[in-house]
Amino acid sequence: MAQPRQWVEGPRRGLIRGVGTLMWVFASMASAWASSPLPQVGATAQEALAKAPGPGKSTADHSKFKELQGPFKNGSEVTKACLSCHTEAAKQVMNTRHWTWEYTNPDTGQKLGKKTMLNSFCIGDRSNEAFCQSCHVGYGWKDDKFDFHAESKVDCLVCHHTGGYKKPAGMAGEVPTERTELPPGSGKFIDPVDLAMVARHIGKTSTATCGSCHYNGGGGDGVKHGDLDSSLDRATPELDVHMASKASGGAGFTCATCHQADGHQIAGSRISMTAADPHGPILRGDTVHAGRNAATCQSCHGDKPHKQPSLAVGLLNNHTSKLACQSCHIPSFARGGITTKMGWDWSTAGRLSPQGKPIQVKDDKGHVIYDSKKGDFRLGENVVPDYVWFNGKVTYTTQEDKIDPTRVVKINTFHGSPEDPDARIWPVKRFEGQQPYDKQHLQLLVPHTATPDDTAFWFNFDWPKALKAGAEATGKPFSGDYGFVKTEMLWPITHMVAPAKDVVACASCHTNAAQSRLGDLPGVYLPGRDHHPWIDRLGWLAVLGAAAGVLVHALARVMNRIRDGKGH
Repeated sequence: MAQPRQWVEGPRRGLIRGVGTLMWVFASMASAWASSPLPQVGATAQEALAKAPGPGKSTADHSKFKELQGPFKNGSEVTKACLSCHTEAAKQVMNTRHWTWEYTNPDTGQKLGKKTMLNSFCIGDRSNEAFCQSCHVGYGWKDDKFDFHAESKVDCLVCHHTGGYKKPAGMAGEVPTERTELPPGSGKFIDPVDLAMVARHIGKTSTATCGSCHYNGGGGDGVKHGDLDSSLDRATPELDVHMASKASGGAGFTCATCHQADGHQIAGSRISMTAADPHGPILRGDTVHAGRNAATCQSCHGDKPHKQPSLAVGLLNNHTSKLACQSCHIPSFARGGITTKMGWDWSTAGRLSPQGKPIQVKDDKGHVIYDSKKGDFRLGENVVPDYVWFNGKVTYTTQEDKIDPTRVVKINTFHGSPEDPDARIWPVKRFEGQQPYDKQHLQLLVPHTATPDDTAFWFNFDWPKALKAGAEATGKPFSGDYGFVKTEMLWPITHMVAPAKDVVACASCHTNAAQSRLGDLPGVYLPGRDHHPWIDRLGWLAVLGAAAGVLVHALARVMNRIRDGKGH
């Protein structure tokens, strides 16, 4: 039987449904007052998490393989050794977005991916490949001549190392095998990586290996996503109940527990997301669920996750028809002690000291809030998300699009509406930027910033040169007349899941619009936030009627007892 949905119906749906809503709410509140705190996740899910296998022991000891004894001149030689046994691994990796940095959005047909997409952080990859590609799963991608078909260029170690391996920015994904000055002429040196030692101690992926790139997107720890930073490597249950260790009371998940791989294809995507998954949990190995995303909350917990038998639980489960799980179970992001960037203003970059040197300004906690290379930053910690209707479809502003500089340019647009059955209310990080555009061509520009030469902004602080070089690298025209436009970018919040005791309280949404987390978000009728005179009147009549019914029933029982007593 379908669960009641009246709590989300507006007044226009009819007074009868409104009365039903209020009666259901009052009954649920009565049940909740008479019982313990909010119900926990169902016992079935808890038992499954408790029985989840820990890291097993490999059947192969790679330290004994003669192929891995080295020495190795570079990372590609290690890959060749790996492929002598794992013959198909490179081919599998080369069919993934981790390798191509390209993706065609199935909903819009847009050609996307890190190689061509724009953002409000470092803005764009092209012309900056040698710097940005330190997070590529390959070696040597420094320009548009990179050979995407060379299997030896696949980097096996970046995902499977267990320590002692780092790909420094500026080396196009290569690793130093001797002491190296980086950047050249800077007087700063980095130590070599012992590739043979790393290769002999490889293992499964871990939060640290995934996080070495995904935590540091946008130029630093926690900068981009807000719900992904290095605090998850040492998560407490209060920070993330899934990723905290079992010893500390968490589930002991790694990234791969949810983002399962099949032939190196990783479940989950922020470009084409699964906003709604109204099904029961996936039984691992069951082909009935082929095609579903294994990285959704519902793939483990189902779409009716609250199990304790009570009216309050029924009401909570009804919320899943309009609310993403994350909206209640992630009360805030960037709450692991690491700040996230909420705003980035490139227009102020280039300010130098009286001696002509780049400067940094820090706040009273030591966080950089201005950098000559990048401009002003606005930081956030323990941030309450914004909330939007989202159906999983996202469109992006690219360099092909004309913009209106008199309005805020939306780098990405989350689609969805209250009437859309696939839409849910999702928590998001709303990031505000200010970045360069061409005033004549009305297109966003990608500056050349990071690779040392006489056109790189970080080394000459010359916007015209940097923007011209970036336009040439991206194949776009540059008029020489540039300015800075306000931009906005949304990032879905889906990590840092809090324990049940710390979920968003009912009153955080069911209150007046000025205080409600959902503000004036349309399309949902929230008792406590929304009012309609007739519904209010009929609701109070329903309450009085229920109270009168209870009194009449109680009086009847008393009279019956008196009568029965006289009869005996």
